[in-house]
Amino acid sequence: MAEHTRFGFSHFLSRSSTAISLIFLMILMGCSPLFTTQVTLDSTEQAPADGRQAEQITDECEGLKFEDLFNYDFADFIINFGDDWATAEMDAGAFVNGSKSSIVRDNLDGLFEGLSGGGNEFISTDERDAVRAIGPKCIGVMDTRVGVREGIPHRGTPDWNNMSFVEDGIGLDEIDLVPANHPEQRSCQNLGSANGCKEVPVSITDDLQIMMFLDEGQTNNVRFDKLPNSGDSNFTLAVNITNMSYAHLEINFPLNQGLRMLNYSIQDTLTASDGTVTVSENAVMEGPEAMYLPDGRLRVNQVVTYAASEYPMLRELFIDFTTMAPETNEAPEWSSNAPQDGTIIPLIGVTPGQNANVMAVTGQKTEMWATDESGWGLECSFTENGWTASLDSDGDLIVSTVNSQAESSNAECYVVDPFGESSIDSRNWTFGQVFTSSAMLSETGDSIEFTITPTGLINELEISAHAHQMNSMGQMRSVTLAADAATISLPLEGLSPGAVMVMGDAQSSTMLDLDFMLDFNLEKASLPPMISVKKNLDGGNATWEASGLTFTLQGDVLDPDGEEVSLSLELCGYKTNNFLRDGSSWEIEVYIVSCSEQNPPVTAYDVVFTATDESGTMTTLTAYIPDPYANNNGDTPGDDNTITVEEEGLPALSMVATLSITLLGAAFAGRARKE
Repeated sequence: MAEHTRFGFSHFLSRSSTAISLIFLMILMGCSPLFTTQVTLDSTEQAPADGRQAEQITDECEGLKFEDLFNYDFADFIINFGDDWATAEMDAGAFVNGSKSSIVRDNLDGLFEGLSGGGNEFISTDERDAVRAIGPKCIGVMDTRVGVREGIPHRGTPDWNNMSFVEDGIGLDEIDLVPANHPEQRSCQNLGSANGCKEVPVSITDDLQIMMFLDEGQTNNVRFDKLPNSGDSNFTLAVNITNMSYAHLEINFPLNQGLRMLNYSIQDTLTASDGTVTVSENAVMEGPEAMYLPDGRLRVNQVVTYAASEYPMLRELFIDFTTMAPETNEAPEWSSNAPQDGTIIPLIGVTPGQNANVMAVTGQKTEMWATDESGWGLECSFTENGWTASLDSDGDLIVSTVNSQAESSNAECYVVDPFGESSIDSRNWTFGQVFTSSAMLSETGDSIEFTITPTGLINELEISAHAHQMNSMGQMRSVTLAADAATISLPLEGLSPGAVMVMGDAQSSTMLDLDFMLDFNLEKASLPPMISVKKNLDGGNATWEASGLTFTLQGDVLDPDGEEVSLSLELCGYKTNNFLRDGSSWEIEVYIVSCSEQNPPVTAYDVVFTATDESGTMTTLTAYIPDPYANNNGDTPGDDNTITVEEEGLPALSMVATLSITLLGAAFAGRARKE
């Protein structure tokens, strides 16, 4: 382990900073017009150039580690061992802040010097994308810096079973290398840039993130030689933590009865100029913490620090594991918060004859049911075939049914710790569906008709529910449910048009409280906006300027759903949205110049308003404006009080408006007609 590690660092130190920057930036990028342009300059050299690039990537990246590529402020590494004890998933996230981020951007821009857009002190989306696709190839030959070895606790260098990256399983992404909509952003200035290419100065200090994860459709991105005993015997895990300035390590193992952390050590190795090697135990850094997840799996957490002044001292973390039972192990115990015998644990979604996988109780509640120094889980035996229950990694109690014809089942449950020790006493509970439900929109569309039918498992239920959206909720309604079905109306007032669900809770003295969120694929319809034109002091719709070339209109617009409404106006084929808005009030100055070339001459103007809400629902209003300066010989087709309101998809509705409140009534009438 140590020899392999030292080789990686000496190999790293022998290279130029430009090469190091190249490798780091490779993990951020992919195919781009930059590469396309370079290749098409001489199409006969495309294949050899691609081959040389791949070979150079492998040579430059081999033996390097994450920290060799860039200096992060904080990193998070998560390793999930596979059940096969031969593969794993590694996720890494690094945060680069302030001045360090500008160095990253400057290095990237410098890599493309000599190419269009490169070396111009701007980092572009083309440069960012240029090598993303070759990032997995680079990481694929890097060191994971993690190794395992079966047997007695082990320190030193030989015979480590080192993990290696799997190129096909590596996914990469970044955030804000080229921040979107940055104040200093501009379109790319260089020839050959891609459509939509944007660039920002390399000097900006906006924080950025870099992520490595399991690529979509893959099962692992790390592998090692399978442990012969699949973790059932002693083994040591070693991690080279040299140069990890500030990082968090999380290691998750497969479910393995009795697996526990036995010991650990953090060793610092310093080689003097004369070749003398000094190994000492690091007593400053806090050691790893082991915990058991509710599903029984072992997790180890370690916070790592390494000051720049400590380099080139080698720092390694060794953690010893065993499956031997501890010398003393107290049995887990139920707490006073655990459900008592006879408690009903309610479920939703259990249908006879169908398979189900239902979360019965959240981990926030189950974590208070029992206590044990080593962690604990539940072991339940059901009276009905096909029923099982277990805690997942978050502590949620999951109940599964397979081909069961029953809506409920009794179960006897014990608390069990990771070493197989169980509680002295058990708890007997009943799991089952307490009600079924359906829902539909009311005829008027302003509420949800929510129907609840009891299953008979509970004699009486208090149910409260409301119409729900992510950022809003309707008024709560409640009902007492006994032997018969009940229907409650859930108002949609205050909710936006679009998908809406039913959220609520059910309570009874004989069962745990049930929180539910039900999706019946319902959508609240969008009600049309309401628009009106105010009368002036003379009782007309418009106030004319003395020149006779313009007139002013005023009015109100609002949306029953509370959505924003946009306004537009059309006159003689000319459209404008140049409205002055103040809350629900609007005002606009209308020029009649667009009507001057009409034949025959215009003596009255039909001004068409269109109000459109955020859901796209429109209301159209036409206001008739006679020209007081025109000579129409008494042939005026209407008077200045005539307006027409038309909602999208409906016949027009006409009326004589004498007051503003009457106009609002017309809009409401139009809405009612549409409904």
